[in-house]
Amino acid sequence: MIARSVLALALALSGALLSPAGGARPDQAARPTAYVPPIRHVFVINIENKGYDETWGAGSEAPYLAKRLRSKGVLLNHYYATAHNSQPNYVAQVSGQGPNPDMQSDCQVFSEFERTSTQEPDQAVGSGCVFPADVPTLPRQLTAKGRTWTGYMDDMKRACQHPPVGEQDPTQRATAKKNYAVRHNPFMYFHSIIDHPTYCKRHVVPLSNLRRALKRVRTTPNLAYITPDLCHDGHDAPCADGRPGGLATVNVWMKRWVPRILESPAFKKNGVLIITADESDGPGSDSDACCGPETSANSPMPGITGPGGGRIGALLISRFIRPNSWSTTPYNHYSLLGSLEEIFGLPKLGYARDAGVDTFGLDVYNHYSPS
Repeated sequence: MIARSVLALALALSGALLSPAGGARPDQAARPTAYVPPIRHVFVINIENKGYDETWGAGSEAPYLAKRLRSKGVLLNHYYATAHNSQPNYVAQVSGQGPNPDMQSDCQVFSEFERTSTQEPDQAVGSGCVFPADVPTLPRQLTAKGRTWTGYMDDMKRACQHPPVGEQDPTQRATAKKNYAVRHNPFMYFHSIIDHPTYCKRHVVPLSNLRRALKRVRTTPNLAYITPDLCHDGHDAPCADGRPGGLATVNVWMKRWVPRILESPAFKKNGVLIITADESDGPGSDSDACCGPETSANSPMPGITGPGGGRIGALLISRFIRPNSWSTTPYNHYSLLGSLEEIFGLPKLGYARDAGVDTFGLDVYNHYSPS
């Protein structure tokens, strides 16, 4: 008990990392995986509330995404979300933490996470939304290993923007002038990030900063996590400012930003672009799950009316991936986290370690021949 208190104090003072319960330290390197290509730059984009058929089907209202971009990479047609509503899916991608009822209601209050216990694998059990400083995250793993990361948030007005802990979240609804949503920015839900203002402001910034970062390999972060705003991500239709929203506006946004990524020196050298959705359209709409875990330590089931957040699909584009290819292997957001950790040589966190969760293999990296 004394040792745990000392470690917690050290983290609060310095932002250092703690060991996840029962597992390898998140700042230690994992053994390299032979089938993972030498990827050094990962770009992740999430759209909102779109099931697989709506996004990737023949009638998709985002033809640039569903046809032109899709032809450049591998489509994972059994990729699933891990919860309803939005917020816990983003958190799953960067920490492996499962949902609780507050998260499933999209954290209307930016509330303190009150932990009652810890369960394997590395699950902080309790209620609330902003996790304690000793809950490990992918960003802190990357920092500890000397890798760079940045969250690029569309329509964010200031770096590291979030409500005060304990107060109502004013970004739950878009306005004609404000479309940034804190609940779609997972980095804000960890004290290990927001309690260190300089660190947070350097790493979680407005999307406009991405233009400059993409100009050179050395200025492009190893992980660029990109969140469109409530209009550009397809969440609202119509948008608060009168634009059509939905996949039609997703299509416009993709045509503006994705070519910048694909033409960047870092992507061309050793990058991968991953495009997916947070969840399907909602409870009762393609609400099934896959890949484990079937339950969450914090909630009877990860979904509101059933397990998981529905089939959403994911597209990966890279020089290590064959164009216009498919993978039918079941994956989910915990698989994405585990795959990112494999790319960067990190141990897996949270439910990324679950026995039912697979990580991307040669079905995805299908244009790569391990030596």
